[in-house]
Amino acid sequence: MANISFRPTSWLVVGLVMLLGIGLMASVSRAAAPITISGTVSDKGNAGLPGVTVRVKGTQTGTVTDVNGKYAIQADDAATLVFSSIGFVGQEVAVGSRTTVNVTLLDDARSLAEVVVVGYGTQRKADVTGATVTIKGEELVKQPVLTATQALQGKAAGVQIINSGQPGTAPTIRIRGTSTALAGTAVLYVVDGVLTDDITNINTADITSVDVLKDASATAIYGARGANGVIIITTKRGQSGKMTVNYTGNVGVRQPANLVTMANATEYANYVSAASGNLVNPGTTSTDWYGQILRNGIYQNHGLSVNGGTDKSTYFLSVGYFTDQGVVIDNVYKRLSLRANNDFTFSKFVKAGVSASYANGNNQIANLGPAYNDAYRAAPIIPSKVNGKYGNSSVYQNVGNPILDIENNNNLAIDNRLLGSAYLNITPVEWLTFRSEMGADWVNQNSRVYTYQFNNDTTTFIAPGGNQRNPNSNLSVGNTRSLHWTWNNLVTVNRTFGKHALTVLVGTTAEQYSLTGFNAFRKDVPAVKDLWYIGTGNANTSTNDGTGDKYSRNSYISRLNYNYNDRYLLTATLRADGSSRFPKQNRWGYFPSVGAGWLITSESFMASQRVFDLLKLRASWGRVGNDRIPSDSYTVTVQPNLAYPFGGGVATPGSAITQIKDPNLKWETTQEYDLGLEFTALSGRLTGELNYYDKTSRDLLINVKVPSVTGDADGVVLTNAASIKNQGLELTLNWRGKIIDGLTYRIGGNATLNKNTVVGLNGGQPILDGGIGANQQYTTRTDNGQPVGSFYLLQVLGVFQNADEVATYKNANGQVIQPSANPGDFKYQDTNGDGKIDDNDRVFAGSYQPKAYFGLNAGLNYKNFDLGLDLYGNVGNQVYNGKRAFRQNVLDNVEKSLAYNRWTPSNNSQTQPAANSGNLPPSSYFIESGSFIRINNVTLGYTLPANPLKKIGFSSLRIFVTGQYLLTRKKFSGFNAELPGNPTSQGIELNAYPTNQTFALGLNASL
Repeated sequence: MANISFRPTSWLVVGLVMLLGIGLMASVSRAAAPITISGTVSDKGNAGLPGVTVRVKGTQTGTVTDVNGKYAIQADDAATLVFSSIGFVGQEVAVGSRTTVNVTLLDDARSLAEVVVVGYGTQRKADVTGATVTIKGEELVKQPVLTATQALQGKAAGVQIINSGQPGTAPTIRIRGTSTALAGTAVLYVVDGVLTDDITNINTADITSVDVLKDASATAIYGARGANGVIIITTKRGQSGKMTVNYTGNVGVRQPANLVTMANATEYANYVSAASGNLVNPGTTSTDWYGQILRNGIYQNHGLSVNGGTDKSTYFLSVGYFTDQGVVIDNVYKRLSLRANNDFTFSKFVKAGVSASYANGNNQIANLGPAYNDAYRAAPIIPSKVNGKYGNSSVYQNVGNPILDIENNNNLAIDNRLLGSAYLNITPVEWLTFRSEMGADWVNQNSRVYTYQFNNDTTTFIAPGGNQRNPNSNLSVGNTRSLHWTWNNLVTVNRTFGKHALTVLVGTTAEQYSLTGFNAFRKDVPAVKDLWYIGTGNANTSTNDGTGDKYSRNSYISRLNYNYNDRYLLTATLRADGSSRFPKQNRWGYFPSVGAGWLITSESFMASQRVFDLLKLRASWGRVGNDRIPSDSYTVTVQPNLAYPFGGGVATPGSAITQIKDPNLKWETTQEYDLGLEFTALSGRLTGELNYYDKTSRDLLINVKVPSVTGDADGVVLTNAASIKNQGLELTLNWRGKIIDGLTYRIGGNATLNKNTVVGLNGGQPILDGGIGANQQYTTRTDNGQPVGSFYLLQVLGVFQNADEVATYKNANGQVIQPSANPGDFKYQDTNGDGKIDDNDRVFAGSYQPKAYFGLNAGLNYKNFDLGLDLYGNVGNQVYNGKRAFRQNVLDNVEKSLAYNRWTPSNNSQTQPAANSGNLPPSSYFIESGSFIRINNVTLGYTLPANPLKKIGFSSLRIFVTGQYLLTRKKFSGFNAELPGNPTSQGIELNAYPTNQTFALGLNASL
C-alpha cells in the first residue's frame, strides 16, 4: 500500500483528452449540421401552453415554451424531441426533415403517464397506494457533495438527513423517525436491483432517479430489510440513436465556517488566574489552535459519459473522479468510479441487460478525535510550531499539541468495490413476464495506520517534558473482504378486463453475506514510507487478530395491484423472510401490507370542477421487520485461552462461557398506519401531498442486566424488551408559474412533524449512554415516555451569588443541599429532596430528535439563465455541548464568550459560572438549542446559445457557479448542530467535523 499513487491531475488530463477526442469524432461523424426547430405547444382547446419542457432526447439540450406556447431549439434531422409538462401526457416526436413541429398535449389529470419505481418493479404514480417520493437525478447532481443522499436533504418530507462535513463519509438517514435503539438503523439502498447499505461508491451524475419508500405498505415487499425505509436508486441506461457524450464537472474550494472563538492569550491568562488563584503570564504568543489545524481545501468532481445504441442493444458508459481535501490538515478523500450499463433485445420475447460499477476510494484520514479536543483545551500561550519543533502544551497542562496529534499519525484507508447486476426478461405473451436477476456487491478494504516515534525532548519539542510522546513507532494494517449476493426470480402477470386492471407479482429471493478480515500490529517499523510493512517491524511485538461473519436470507414475495376504472385502487403484499440470524424457532418472519386508494377526480361529481386535475385519497397498513443484529447474538460461544491461577500462583490455560445469550431472540417488527391526500391543481401549477402516519416498532433489542452470579462478563444480555412509537404529519407543496414572457419560476416546500416516544421497556432497565470525560459520566437515558436518547441531567437553577444563598439553600428537612459550594458555583435542583445532589436528582432535558424539520426549494429561469435555491432546517431539538463539558483542568482554555461573561462579584450572572477548573457534572448548563436554518445551496447557471456551439460539435454547453452551506442561522454556540450518532447517544458535540462552505465553478457539456 505504501507505493499506491493516486494523481488527480493525471485523471483530469485523461478525462479532458477523452472528452476532446470523442467530441472531435462525434462532430466529424454527424451526417447533418443542427438546424433550428420551432413550433407551438398547445392544449386540446388549441390554447398555447407556457412552461412546457422541450428536450432533445438523449442530450442535455432543452428549452421551455414561452407565454404563448412557442419554442425554438437546435437539433438535427435524426433527433427526437421530448415534450413534457405536469398535468399533461408527454410526447416524443421525431424531427425528420421538418423545421416546424407543432404539438398538442392531452390532459393527464391523473398523471397516468408518470412511472415511479417501487419494490421489484414500477407503477404508474397514480396507482401507488403507499407513501413514496421521487427526486430526479438532475436535481441532485447540482450540489457539490459526495453522495446523492447528501443532496437529498430538504427535498423530501419525512426524510431527515444528518450530514457530516468529513470527506468520504455518508450521512445518517432517518425516515419517519428513529425506530430502534440497538439494532441497525441504516436505510436499505437498492441500486439497480442490488441491495446494499452504502452508496459512497455511486457517482451522482450516473443517477436517473431516487425513489424513497417511506411507509410500511411500500417497504413491506422488502420484509426484513424495510423497517428503516428503502431508497431505490436507478442509474442511467443507454438510448437508441446516435452516440451522445455528456460531461458534468465542477471545481471549487471548501472553507470552515461557524467557528468557535476561543480566548486569546490575555483573556486566557485572566480566566485561569481567577480560577486557580495563581497569576498567569500571558507571554508574547497567542495561538489560535483551530486556525492551526483547519484550512481551505480544494474540491473537484468530474463525470464523463457516453450513451447510444440501436433497437437491439444500448449502452451507457461513464467515468467519474471526485476529490475532497476537507478543511482539516492532512485529510483528503479521492474516488475513481467506472460504470457500464447495457441492455440487449434479442427478440420481442427476450431481453437481457447488465449494470456494473467499479469504485476505488482512497481516504487519508486526519486524527481528528484527539486533535479537535486538544485544540479546544490547549492553552493559547503555548506556541504551535517553531522551526519544525512543536510547542509543548502537555508539559504545561497535560494536553497534547493538536498539530502533532495529526502529523504524528498517517491513517490511510483504501477500498475497491464492484457492484453490479444482470437480468433476463422473458415475455412469452404480452401479459406475462418472467424475470431472473442476480446482483453482487464485493468490497475489499485495506487500512494502514502508522504512528511515528518521538520523544518528549528538544528533538521534537521547543521545551522538553510532558507526557505527549511515543517511544516506539508502530504500524497497524488490516484487510476486510466481503461479498453480498442476491438472486431474484419473479413472475409478473398484467391483465386488463374491461374496467378492471390487475397486476400480480410472485417470486423468490435469496441472498448471502460473507466477510473475512484480519489485522496485524508491530512496533519499531522504520519511518520511511516505502518500508511500512509488518515484516520490517520488531517481531517480538507482533500481534494479530481476525474476524468473520456470514448470514443468509431466503424469501418468498407476492404483490397484488388492482385498479377499477382508474378510480379505485388496491395493493396487497405478503413477504415471508427466513434469516439465519435467529434461532430455528424464530427464523421465519411474515410481513403483510395492504393499501387502498380513491381517485376522487375520476368520479362523475367532479367532472364540472376546474380546480383539481388530480385528487387522490389513500390509506395503508403494513408490517416490516429488522434483523440487523450480530449473527451470533443467540449462539453461546466458549472463550478459549483464559488464564486460571491455581496454587503456587501458576496460571493454567482454560476456557469459559463469558457471555450469556438469549436463545429465543426474535425479529424486531414495525407496524405502521398511513393516511394520505395527493393533489394536482390549477392546470398542473400547484401540486401537494399531506400524510399522517402512526408507526410502532415492537420487540426491540436492548441490553437487560443480569445478576453477577451468572458469570456474564458485562452483566447484560441482549433480548427483545422494548417498543418505540413514531407519529407524524408530512406536508409537501410545489408551485410553478410565469412572471413575464420568458421568465418562469418555481417554489416548493416540505415540512415534517414527528413525535418519538419509548412506549414499552418491558421490565427492562433504561439505556444509559453518552459517556463524556475521563469518568465517562452518562448524559442520555432511553426510558418509557421519552424520546430515544433523551438527555438526562442535573437541572441548573442559577448561580450562587453569595455565601448566604449557599447557606439558605435547604431541603424540607432543613439540610443544606450544597454545603461545599462557593459564590459563582452552579445551584443544582434537589429533585428528590434528599438534601444532596447526585445522579438521583437528574431530570429529562429534551433530545436530539427534532419536533419538526423542513426544506424550501425555489428556482428562476430567464431565457438562458437559471437560478436555484435550497434551504433546510429543523426546530425543537437539543444538543449537548460535549467539548465544553469535557474541560477537565484548571489550565484548559475556554471560549471567548465565557472569558467575558463569567460570574464575578461585579458581574452577577445567573447563567455562567465563575472561573473554574472544569470537571462539572452533566447538567442542563451544557444543553443548547439544536434548531437551525441554512441555505444549503445556491446555483446560478447560463446555457450558451446553440448556434455558436454547433460549429464545434457541441449540442449544449452550460456554465454555472454554486455555493453550498452559504449561511447558517443557529442558536447553538458550537461548530455544527448536525451531530450524527447512535440513536441512544446522538446530539453530543465532542469532535464534530466543522461545517464547511463550498464555492465552485462548473460546466455541463453535451456532444
